[in-house]
Formats: sequence, structure tokens, C-alpha cells
Amino acid sequence: MAKVLVTGAAGFIGSAVVRKLLAQGRGVRALVKPGENTKNLDGLEVEIVSGDITDRDAMRRVLEGCDVLYHLAAIYALWLPDNKVMYDVNVEGTKTVLWAAYKANLSRVVYTSSIAAVGLRDDGQPSDETVQFNKWHVANAYVRSKWLSERDALRFAEEGLPLVAVNPAFPFGERDIGPTPTGNFILQMLQRKVPGYPDGGFCAVDVEDVAEAHVQAEQKGRVGERYIAGNHNITWKEFTETVCEVAGLKMPKRKLPGVAVRGMAYAIEKIAERQHKKPLMTYKSVLYAQNNLFFDGSKARRELGMPVTPLRTTIDKAVRWFRANGYV
Repeated sequence: MAKVLVTGAAGFIGSAVVRKLLAQGRGVRALVKPGENTKNLDGLEVEIVSGDITDRDAMRRVLEGCDVLYHLAAIYALWLPDNKVMYDVNVEGTKTVLWAAYKANLSRVVYTSSIAAVGLRDDGQPSDETVQFNKWHVANAYVRSKWLSERDALRFAEEGLPLVAVNPAFPFGERDIGPTPTGNFILQMLQRKVPGYPDGGFCAVDVEDVAEAHVQAEQKGRVGERYIAGNHNITWKEFTETVCEVAGLKMPKRKLPGVAVRGMAYAIEKIAERQHKKPLMTYKSVLYAQNNLFFDGSKARRELGMPVTPLRTTIDKAVRWFRANGYV
């Protein structure tokens, strides 16, 4: 039986996808980057191979014997010392992977995009898949890279690659070993580093729901379409309250003034750059987060059957996992 190749298989979403595929009895080849922490794959019956998604020959070799590709490998970071690395991996790496897939005549490709590649509506209502990217003034390197890489992916679909795109919102849950910037929202609260809540809101989703959307996209998704994997639109205040209730923490009472937070982020970023250290926040990430990042996942629920895990359940899983694994 032909195997399924999963790039980014050791990551937060990638490892959840691997587990879903194994539960279906599928054979999985897990591509990890050299030196990557593979804890999320421990004990799983997968073929682990090490490789660089920017290496064309390596991608050709790793796809041999595979019929389906799940391309999840990407850098998810709010700041890097050199943003060129973000583009090399997220944009050029995606083109390299998809070109190899195109030549391999695969039966299906599931490409992991992001809600970062979807625009925001002027009226504040949740955006669906038809809303084109329009947030250039607040887009950091990660956001721009995901928009660019999705454009390339959908072009491959137009040229005959049987590709379906999944656009995860902000995923939470177990095994966020990084942690991702998303999981770090909860972790900083558990570490009591959050003095208050900001303006704006976002779209949350359980990582297991995202993984299920991926595997169903292979079976049910329409080629050339994108599907938003997001379930809960929530303000930062509501999210902070829910985490505190679930985790047994005291709720921060202060609403953080938008101008003050942006100024603080700018200063923190500049100081960190001089010290060659990762900043706690960046100016562009704060600008983006202070919007209502609300998205409509009804298409994925309707066409793919994406499940809806209650947000409190998801937060509880994340809190328990961080505490049990020494992050707090």
C-alpha cells in the first residue's frame, strides 16, 4: 500500500494529523527537519525520515512510494533574527515541495495554509474563504509568507495538482511542545506573566478539530478550494476569563490600552534586536492581534464534517498538558 507523506509531522498540528491517519490504518512517512524534536512522534508506528523541504532532490526521494501528501511544514514564529529564513521555508520550501508533488502524480495533496492568508471584513463580521487578504499594514513576516505560499499552492491547483487548502485558525490543545505562539497565550497566563487583556479578539479551535479537517479534506475537499478550520470567535477578555476559570487563576482586571501596548511592543522589539534575543512581543504582531480576527468555519463544518470541540474542553486539555509536562 502506498504511504502518505506528512511534512512537518513532528509539529503541533502535524503530529495530530499523523495520529488521525494512523487511526485510519494508513501507512505514514513522517518528514522532520534535521535535528528536530520528534517527541510528538514517540511510540507511533511511522517511518521517520529527515530532510529539508527546500531541497528539491530530497523531496523527490522522500515522495517515492507515496500517493498522498500532507504539507504542513512551515515556520510559525512572530519574530526571527533574519526574516529571510521565514520566506525560504514557508514560500520557497512550499514551491519546492509542491513541484515535487506535481511531478510525482499524487492522487491528493492537502496543503496547510492559515487564516493569516485570509483578509478581514470592513464591517467586523467573520471572514469566510472568499475574503481576499487585505491587511498589509499590520502583516508581519509570518503573515505575508503564508499569504504568498497559499497563492503559489492555489496556482499549482490551477495547473492540475489535486490540492486542497486548509486554513487553521488559532489552535490549542495537547502536545504543543514549542510552544507555538498560539499556545504561548495560555502558557504566559499560567506563568502569571499577563497583566491584563488587550483589545480585539480571535478565532480559536482545538488542534484535534484542525487535524480532522485535514484528513477529511483529503477525502471530501474540492480541489482548488480553501477551508477555514476555526470554530470559536472570542474576544481577548472572554478568552482570558475562560483560561483563568479553567486553570483556577485570578482574572487580570485591567484592560490594556491599545496605544500603550503598541508602544511597549515597539520598545521591547527594538531592545531585543540589539541584544539578539527573541522579544516577548513585536509591534506588527500586536497591531494584527488588536483587530477582531474573526473567521467563519461553516464551510469546513458543512463540507468536511469538521467537529466542534467546546472551547473550555480545549483550554482544559492545554492547561493540563502544560502543567503535566513541566512548562509551568
